Amino acid sequence: MNRHLISKDKTLLEALSQINSIGLPLVLFVVDKENRMVGTLTDGDSRRALIAGASVNDKAENAMHLNFNYITVDNISNVLELKRLKDMNMKLVPVLDDKMHIVEIIDLFKYKTRLPVDAVIMAGGKGERLRPLTEKTPKPLLPVGGKAIIDHNVDRLINYGVNYISVTVNYLKEQLEEHYKTPRNGVMVHTVREPQFLGTIGSIKFIEDFHNDTILLMNSDIFTNIDYEDFYLHFKEHDAVMSVAAIPYNVSIPYGILDLNGRNIKGLIEKPKYTYFANAGIYLIKRSALDLIPEGDFFNATDLVEKLISVDEKVIRYPLNGTWIDIGNLQEYQKALDLVKHL
Repeated sequence: MNRHLISKDKTLLEALSQINSIGLPLVLFVVDKENRMVGTLTDGDSRRALIAGASVNDKAENAMHLNFNYITVDNISNVLELKRLKDMNMKLVPVLDDKMHIVEIIDLFKYKTRLPVDAVIMAGGKGERLRPLTEKTPKPLLPVGGKAIIDHNVDRLINYGVNYISVTVNYLKEQLEEHYKTPRNGVMVHTVREPQFLGTIGSIKFIEDFHNDTILLMNSDIFTNIDYEDFYLHFKEHDAVMSVAAIPYNVSIPYGILDLNGRNIKGLIEKPKYTYFANAGIYLIKRSALDLIPEGDFFNATDLVEKLISVDEKVIRYPLNGTWIDIGNLQEYQKALDLVKHL
């Protein structure tokens, strides 16, 4: 962060030298003697000041931009505000306390956003339909495009600013625990042992601490380019307790279908096409809903969906448009291997 901070009393020449050394994005945050933010200074601001007659020995404050954007510490989880700033082409967003001190800089050049969610990736399955590949290697660690299947998901979550990621493990768990012994892209991925096979959400009860009120749950063997920011904003907009990412599944019938009322024909539907939505294995869940999951019992995410519906809680569908492959068998694994070459 300090690389992007400069005192307002520094000269324009010193500011240009600092801008030249930091690399992209070419912006400095100008602070006063009390380290309060008072402006921003870019290479463009500097050039314009020099063209207008400023000297390189003038103070940086004479060229800085006074009307700057920022977010406050209290507003740091406001994804919609971050999106607005990103749409304004901001690359670095300063986070200020109530005294205008910079406590953090969010790098939208490197990350897409900062999602206030805890992610849980289920990675305990045996991957029996992928044998013999999974006899000695857990399915999440099978390579796709030079890195493990699960790492495509972990890296994408990190790219959306998710800092709390847990992976529940069971089959060949030691390999996954070893894999995540060191941080990945600056984020520590925590492995949590599942004592027995507990379905697609049961092991979430063994995660001791959550840092956010929204949990993102997903299977480890999915290959997808889902927009997690849009998924989250859709979830918050509709004030749901749970959102299920769903992929469109089209069915075409190559015949004329009879529209019947008993034996009577009411009409004909010529070669109809139907669109259904299939569960993509990615969910957003309010943390309070996890109380409905029994302790130590086999329990699937679909069981939680049905439980929430039975008590009149709001469960919604999020339409996933884009890449999605469930790497559950050798054919789908080959499809992912072919697809990753073109991404």
